[in-house]
Amino acid sequence: MHEPLAICNLLLILLTVVFSYLGFRSRALEAKYIFHPEAILAGKEYYRLVTSAFLHADWQHLSFNMLSLFLFGNAVELAAGKTQFLAIYFGAVVGGNLLSLYVHRHHEYRAYGASGGVCGIIFAYILLFPGSSVSMYFVPVYVPGWLYAIGYLAISFYGMKEHRGNVGHDAHLGGAIIGLLIAAALNPSSVSDNPIVFLVVLVPAILLLVYLWVNPLFLPVGSFFGAKSKTRAERLPKYKEENLQLDAILEKIASKGMDSLSREEKALLREASGKYQRRAESKGEL
Repeated sequence: MHEPLAICNLLLILLTVVFSYLGFRSRALEAKYIFHPEAILAGKEYYRLVTSAFLHADWQHLSFNMLSLFLFGNAVELAAGKTQFLAIYFGAVVGGNLLSLYVHRHHEYRAYGASGGVCGIIFAYILLFPGSSVSMYFVPVYVPGWLYAIGYLAISFYGMKEHRGNVGHDAHLGGAIIGLLIAAALNPSSVSDNPIVFLVVLVPAILLLVYLWVNPLFLPVGSFFGAKSKTRAERLPKYKEENLQLDAILEKIASKGMDSLSREEKALLREASGKYQRRAESKGEL
């Protein structure tokens, strides 16, 4: 007997390969559909929240994402159905890009790739198949799905904090969380049957999002760059980075008071205050 085919997953892979190939050949097409916060927010080109998932940096980037989608997407579509599969994938794509939009709303930033959607599918798989094990590519070492999810969240958070690699960790994190939540909403029995697995994955994810929300200075003011990187952007001038940091501190003082500042934020405020004071004194001596 032939195993049933996951038609939507295969068509999605095919469309992504074709569209990415066209993007490889046309910079104009890439520029029109790539993720770009300024174009989305100022130009209201909201379609970029979805179309950027069909573009990739190169064949290696494309192959890695499509292999992941094939391995996990087939199981999710066959278990949950076509409608749920598409809802999880595109919900994760948009959710991941919305988090990235928040993180980079003040930056000159470009990004592309299906990683947010793929991460959503992987986390949906972990919820739907709680007893499964997951391995890293080409490494025959398997770990429980819930442990893989926790490790993935921690690595994404660390990557955002340290600006590690040419990878959009924010989109990965947002896509993983949204994919998990959509799968849980559409399959409440999976949550009730495995509440510990669900909470062990969800609670750390929510804590990370809360941390991002209340600590604006954590958000990376620099960006990733490179001619063929998965995420491309230009770094802001240093004076603009400092202005953004000071604006965030002043907003925090206005809403929560001086005592809410961290040690690093107070140090930055003192440094800026001293700099402006020295500048004023030097002008007075002229």
